[in-house]
Amino acid sequence: MKTAISLPDELFEEIEACARRMRLTRSALIALAARQFVANQQKHPDPTKAWNDVIAAAGQPGDDRAATALQRRSKAIVRGKR
Repeated sequence: MKTAISLPDELFEEIEACARRMRLTRSALIALAARQFVANQQKHPDPTKAWNDVIAAAGQPGDDRAATALQRRSKAIVRGKR
């Protein structure tokens, strides 16, 4: 499908240069970028999976001070605040 879009001149020039470097048409580059952007927007992090990944990598936290510190750090990772 053809469509017309407006872009700032400097962005257009960056797209042109990037397309040349990648040996893509401008349309192919913009389509690729749009697909990646849409895919990233559709991803919903699964907090349970993230927590299970942390436990798998670091072990089950306990009650000692080191484990409590690990628990705080791993919760920050789950929340995306590394």
